[in-house]
Order: sequence, then structure tokens, then C-alpha cells
Amino acid sequence: MTFVVLENCIRCKFTDCVEVCPVDCFHEGPNFLVIDPDECIDCSLCEPECPAEAIVPEDEVPEGQEHMLELNAELSQQWPVITRRKDPLPDAEEWNGKPDKLKHLER
Repeated sequence: MTFVVLENCIRCKFTDCVEVCPVDCFHEGPNFLVIDPDECIDCSLCEPECPAEAIVPEDEVPEGQEHMLELNAELSQQWPVITRRKDPLPDAEEWNGKPDKLKHLER
């Protein structure tokens, strides 16, 4: 099983989760993070670290966000690995919790 980054990470990009990952499975895009499902070891360390509550086990992906499984897999093959915590995006708090953020995803 793998963990999945959900839409609420878009335009927030908190990176607290990155530092606790023992296998460096996070990848960073311009305004979003993803988890490489082939690298994730299901340790669950990242889930409680996410201030946006945007990380869940693949079997707990909320209805309507199933597409995030494929998106994490796809973008993890394109974006570089991130291993260190960075400051969130400047307006992260403003975006945290807003619905329908997929249209704001920058590839």
C-alpha cells in the first residue's frame, strides 16, 4: 500500500512531511508535492505531519479524489525528489482547505 497526496496540498505545499520520510518518496512540483507509489513503504510517518491533512493511505482516498492516485504516480516520474523541508508557499494558509484546487495545479 502507498500513501497519496490529495488536492488540498495544491497551492499550499507544506513540506513538513518530507523530513520524516525514510525513503525519500516525495517529489516536488511548482505548487504541489506527490508521493511515488513505487518508493513509499507505507510507514505512515508523513500523514500526521501534514498541516493541510492532505496525505492519506490509498485505501482511504475520499470519494471524488480517486484521480489523485494516478496523478501522484504520473508526476512522481516527472518531478525531482525533495528531501528537506522548505517554507510553504507564501499564501499557503489562505489556500488551505479551499475546494476544487486541481485546476490550479502547475505542472
